[in-house]
Amino acid sequence: MKVLGLVGSPRKGGNTDLLVSAVLYGAGSSGNEIEKLFLYDFDISPCVDCRGCKKRDHKCVFKDGMKLLYPKLDEADVIILGTPLYWYGPTAKMKLLIDRLRPYTASGKLKGKRAVLVVPSEEGAEACKHLVGMFDSSFNYLGLELAGKILATASEKGEVKDQPKTLDEAFQLGKQLK
Repeated sequence: MKVLGLVGSPRKGGNTDLLVSAVLYGAGSSGNEIEKLFLYDFDISPCVDCRGCKKRDHKCVFKDGMKLLYPKLDEADVIILGTPLYWYGPTAKMKLLIDRLRPYTASGKLKGKRAVLVVPSEEGAEACKHLVGMFDSSFNYLGLELAGKILATASEKGEVKDQPKTLDEAFQLGKQLK
């Protein structure tokens, strides 16, 4: 099984990165093939609702970083989406990714796959309720099953390193992905 971790934080080595890594390590310990990508390493343009993806082969007409990400999403059985909480929503880069998933509404290629949501926040899980609702609705629309979520209280870079219980929760979530 292939597990793809997408880090939607600009901070490599930050809380989102560490938590996504913990889920991936758990998944890898169960024999899964794992891969982690940083969305800030890709040029992702905003969707302009041209509806080109609804025609022909259900592919986006833009030639940007998503051309590299679409095949990874197609191959993955589980997709981990990690984003810090920014103004009670995802980072702009994560939102760009979500908007560019529109070809999958026409093709249905994500139906039956599972998703894991990872969100560190200074204010904790309660502050994430609107973001979680957005992802739940998006997953339902795309036919993705929510396999689990990690909503951690952390904001300073690497702060989650001092939270072994949270890191273990993330590892255990990844381990049960089979």
